[in-house]
Amino acid sequence: MPIRDFFHRRGAGSPDIPDDLWARCGNERCRDLIYSREFEKNLRVCSKCEHHTRLSARARIAQLLDPNSFHEEDAELRPGDPLGFVSDGQPYRDKLADSREKTGLEEAVLCGTGRIEDVAMRALVADFGFMGASMGSVVGEKVARGVERSVQDRLPLVAVCASGGARMHEGIFSLMQMAKTAATLARLAEAQVPFFALLTDPTTGGVTASFAGLGDVLLAEPGALVGFAGPRVIEQITKQKLPPRAQRSEFQLEHGMIDLVVHRRDLRPTLGRLLRHYSPPTAYAAGGPSRNGKEA
Repeated sequence: MPIRDFFHRRGAGSPDIPDDLWARCGNERCRDLIYSREFEKNLRVCSKCEHHTRLSARARIAQLLDPNSFHEEDAELRPGDPLGFVSDGQPYRDKLADSREKTGLEEAVLCGTGRIEDVAMRALVADFGFMGASMGSVVGEKVARGVERSVQDRLPLVAVCASGGARMHEGIFSLMQMAKTAATLARLAEAQVPFFALLTDPTTGGVTASFAGLGDVLLAEPGALVGFAGPRVIEQITKQKLPPRAQRSEFQLEHGMIDLVVHRRDLRPTLGRLLRHYSPPTAYAAGGPSRNGKEA
């Protein structure tokens, strides 16, 4: 009997081994096999090297927000194809359709209201699985609308950021979103409504240079790539070798770009403390959501 048959025999009544029984660490320097249940229990963080695996927008919401508290806003917004863009023989519309099928989302960001540790807030959550969470016109519009709603109802805003940058498929319509999101956040600051940005791996390009970099408090997950251009691009242009771990969140913390590096297991309580500390009492005025999530 061939050795492969000996180890892969499945006799009558023997249970099949699930394909998802094990997960592999995404850190190229680790690649350790992890029991899937332990991996999920550990919030998809490698127990050996502490690598923080990228999460979908819905997984982020499930981890950070109180159960069943999220109510999506602007779910009907869908991107168009203003330029009729074709890349590598594939139309932009086809890429959008592929991303919708893969992620189950209409766009790369989910927006809505919810609660963190019983504190009412509004969330903007990016999904890197949707075209690298690139910022097109609809992503910028959803962010701007979320900010404008927080100006009106005074709900504190939490953005979970991830992005490869502006969406080249929409040209100038994409680049315009940098100015639009920054301008709406200026009005939020004038209204004295708090805005917290959590930078996850990776947060780069036009998103870093606009709304992701404008939080009253900037948090990041350990090891997240945070910057404008990637390290390889910088090295190619400057012809200089960057320091080890340059543009990782710990490096950015040391150099004053962000305020906190927070392990995933501590994100929810950390955001809860920030929300309780910074949220103005008027955020829970009559007719709006109260701290226990009920109508005041």
